[in-house]
Amino acid sequence: MTVLGAYRRLLGNRPLSRLLLGEFVSSIGDWLYLVALLIVIYDRGATIAVLGIVGAARVLPYIFLSIPAGIVADRFDRRLVLLVTDLARAAVMVVLAYLVATEGSLLAIIALTILATCFSAFFGPAIGSYLPSLVRDESELGPANSAYASLDNLAFIIGPAIAGLLIATGGLALAFLLNALTFAFVAVMLWFLPPSRAGAGSTVGDALPEATTSAADGGPARPSSLRAVLRDPRVARPLAGLALVQMAGGFAFGGLGVLTVVIAVDVLQAGEQGTGALNAAIGVGGLLGALASGALVLRRRLGPPLLAGGVLLGLGLVVLGATQAAAVALAAMSVAAIGIGLVEIVATTLFQRVVPDQARGRVLGALETVSVTVYAAGSLLVPVLAGIAGVGAVLVGCGIVVVAATVLGLLVIGRPATTTSGIDPFRARLGQSELFAGLPAARLEAAMRALHVVEAPIGHVIIRQGDPADRFYLIANGSVDVTQTDEQGAPRQLRTMGPGSVFGEIGLLTGAPRSATVTAGQATTLLALDGDDFLELVGAGPGLTSRLLDLHRGAPTPAR
Repeated sequence: MTVLGAYRRLLGNRPLSRLLLGEFVSSIGDWLYLVALLIVIYDRGATIAVLGIVGAARVLPYIFLSIPAGIVADRFDRRLVLLVTDLARAAVMVVLAYLVATEGSLLAIIALTILATCFSAFFGPAIGSYLPSLVRDESELGPANSAYASLDNLAFIIGPAIAGLLIATGGLALAFLLNALTFAFVAVMLWFLPPSRAGAGSTVGDALPEATTSAADGGPARPSSLRAVLRDPRVARPLAGLALVQMAGGFAFGGLGVLTVVIAVDVLQAGEQGTGALNAAIGVGGLLGALASGALVLRRRLGPPLLAGGVLLGLGLVVLGATQAAAVALAAMSVAAIGIGLVEIVATTLFQRVVPDQARGRVLGALETVSVTVYAAGSLLVPVLAGIAGVGAVLVGCGIVVVAATVLGLLVIGRPATTTSGIDPFRARLGQSELFAGLPAARLEAAMRALHVVEAPIGHVIIRQGDPADRFYLIANGSVDVTQTDEQGAPRQLRTMGPGSVFGEIGLLTGAPRSATVTAGQATTLLALDGDDFLELVGAGPGLTSRLLDLHRGAPTPAR
């Protein structure tokens, strides 16, 4: 099946299409609301410092609620979690619209905004877990993730553009009402979709103990305890360099997201509607940066693209701080967004190269907390500094610091940033599968490193009907026969699969036992991915963290 054919087939999955449509409409409303919110606060006479406080406060719920949100998504019906949060946020938007229309208390508006963000913290884990349950087979999973990400980026361009039109006609309260309607729209879509709970199936074990050979890591064994990992110079030094680069970029972009309205109104004299145009430019740049990084991280050394990302981000900030021309400012915003997209995704790839799998989750959790905290600090401190030294001076200063931090970070990272990925062409076949179309290249590289090479002789049973699902397989060479036994015990052959075909994914996604038996029809070489690694990979589509989305787009996280 071609990629185009896979997308056509995706449209035939009505539950999945409804979810994607609903979330696309909701995303447009979210970004429309974000632009309007910043303008409402600024119009009420709030200082730049107050804008910074609001921007930082809206990020904090993600720091405190992301872990509980993941627990809720695994314990309850994910569709119900999405439905409840959407309806709750719709109600908050209606109250906000009333307060804006009646010039109600600014403190109440800020409090309700933070409340909406608290509900939003439960969205990411729930949608990331729910979407894979709606696919019918492997041909739809990759296109579904890709479609979700593409529509979300498109919404970030459309939402601020609509906001600019509404603001130009004095319709600030209408922006909040429209966001409430988008939440109601997606709630209606969700009402008619099937429920989804975390599966009870096992994702551990080894189906082929006698035929499995793990690839060599290409170096000495790495420590697995967190303390030992952080003391290992092969890990600690690159981590320090990556942290420096990401913290500088996150701090600068956290502040830029809050300053957007100030730049549009006071610096560019473009009116409040200029805020929507600047945010739309960030959306375009973020999309271009993500596309560019996907083409780079698996094909070349990562030092140059990381440096290019830092330079583009710094250059965009410097030009933005030095210009008063609207067209130049729009271009600078897009360039800065391209840069932060490159920095974030290349840095993620480097992180996955240097941190051993046994400790990756704990290290990533610590870095996520630090990164979101730094982003919140930028949202708070950059506007405060702008109020003291001026917007232009602070942006130029941030740009210079970002470039310097990137150069210094690369020197600290050292060899991991200048060597190639080490992924051999054999394992790189995983990234060529349509199943993973649209997933982040950094996650694909991590999955390639986790692959096991399985040699199955002719007649070997790879998967047995009724067994727990434990692995995902891609056929590298040879062929397999798929058979199924009916209730009377009579076997029937379903199909024969050859090189490039995949199997074993549905059981992992649903937690159901194996639905058929797969036997090697000839001497066959397979690439196998353990269940936990597979679920982590497919969750990388709509499950991308709110921090990554923030950094790609350059704005505080909206009520998603």
